[in-house]
Amino acid sequence: MAEQNNNVLGWWEAINNDNELTMLVVTTLLILAILWYKFILSNPSISAPPLPPGPRMLPIVGYLPFLSPNLHTQFTNMAHTYGPIFKLKLGSKLHVVINTPELAKEVVRDQDEAFSNRAKTIAASVITNGGQDIAFSDNNANWRKLRKISVHEMLSNKNIEAGSSVRRDEVRNAIKNVFGRIGTKVNIREITFSTETSVLTRTIWESKGVKNNNLAAELDMMSAKIVQLLGRMNLSDFFPILARFDLQGVARDSEKIRNKLDQLFTTIIDDRIESNLKESEDEEKKDFLQVLLNYKDEKGAIPLSRDEIKLILLDIMIAGTETSATTVEWAMSNIMQNHNIMKKIQEELVEIVGLNNTVEEYHLPKLKYMDATIKETLRMHPIVPFLIPRSPSKACVVGGYTIPKGCSIFLNVWSIHHDPRYWDDPLKFNPERFLTNKGDYKGNKLTFFPFGSGRRLCPGIPLAEKMLMLILASLLHSFDWSIPKDEKHDLTEIFSIALKKRKPLIAIPSQRLKDVSLYM
Repeated sequence: MAEQNNNVLGWWEAINNDNELTMLVVTTLLILAILWYKFILSNPSISAPPLPPGPRMLPIVGYLPFLSPNLHTQFTNMAHTYGPIFKLKLGSKLHVVINTPELAKEVVRDQDEAFSNRAKTIAASVITNGGQDIAFSDNNANWRKLRKISVHEMLSNKNIEAGSSVRRDEVRNAIKNVFGRIGTKVNIREITFSTETSVLTRTIWESKGVKNNNLAAELDMMSAKIVQLLGRMNLSDFFPILARFDLQGVARDSEKIRNKLDQLFTTIIDDRIESNLKESEDEEKKDFLQVLLNYKDEKGAIPLSRDEIKLILLDIMIAGTETSATTVEWAMSNIMQNHNIMKKIQEELVEIVGLNNTVEEYHLPKLKYMDATIKETLRMHPIVPFLIPRSPSKACVVGGYTIPKGCSIFLNVWSIHHDPRYWDDPLKFNPERFLTNKGDYKGNKLTFFPFGSGRRLCPGIPLAEKMLMLILASLLHSFDWSIPKDEKHDLTEIFSIALKKRKPLIAIPSQRLKDVSLYM
């Protein structure tokens, strides 16, 4: 052994004493280091951070067999085990779930452009012609064009204010309708949905030149069907190899409803064009449909195609009705369960509006407690609990983990809105928290972003906010409400693309204002 040690030491001393040999060894080691570095760079899987942690999964099906009906609460509980960012494979598709505002910021702010594409289901792709609308389109020139036209033309402050008389008329019609049903059971969501549909149809095309008298009813039916299809679990979404077989008929049903909408919108557009030909050229039409048709005929700008016009109309109708109707139902449900909150809201309405007046839009900015109540509703029950899933256009790093290109990103807004680190007693419905915490709907503070944040922020927020306030304030100012004796107060959630009540809110209105003429 001593002899072996002497041999090793002799070899090392020989190297140190021989300058040429020393240089050779150093050079060789340097070359090996460079080659290893290049090898690492050419193999990102070796150099990149690991994928996020996650649960054990079965071969082929992944985590699919273990999903519960209420994914928003299941994923929130899983975050307690696997951390604020975790992965799970559903079939052959990789999904990443993000559960904290800090990590959400990396997606919607720091790397917003890379995460601005959409992960589309088959239903969404079929209904929107391959994701060519505003909601499901990838971040491209076409999406920027459609969004710009929608925001600047229909959803600008000027144009929203111009539609105030339409909103007033339709909300007054709803109050008159409810007054005719005093003492009977009223479905709150149906009243709100119908009112929203009437407002939007008049705002978009003023019902002028439209020959279909049952338009609102048809749109109600189609909107409900589309939302149901978008929320359906479809095996083809998790196993693309099965898509050609359409085993659950989702693609077939989506194509049917798309064709019905196409026929309806085609009729509306053709009727308007025919009406324009019969009228004088100097007669100005101010509705949104005419604005879109004017873009269609423009020569200097990139024109809108008929299909693009239809997709813009689709987005506005579905998003505008579904979110508002569901939010008003949740708000009424929580308010009616808490008599103290109901009392504060109605006291504010008496102070700002008065019992001898109806609610007008100029009252709305003064209704601070009402505004706080709606925000608290959207905190407790974010209507789209994961927002619309995103898909990175390239491999990214979030929270120190690699997020592969093309996977689906779920931003668990429900989890963030119920996180006790940011919200005191988060399971309690408490509007007062928004009297001091001035949260807004623009996603500036990522502890509260029910309509998203960044470049994919919902463009319809200003109109939605006005409609939510006006409808809810009018219902609570004009009537007192009670739960029927044979009904139980139920606040159970059902998860889908929209977070709905398990049972619809049925309530009985009673007259609150003495002057009957205020209901006419």
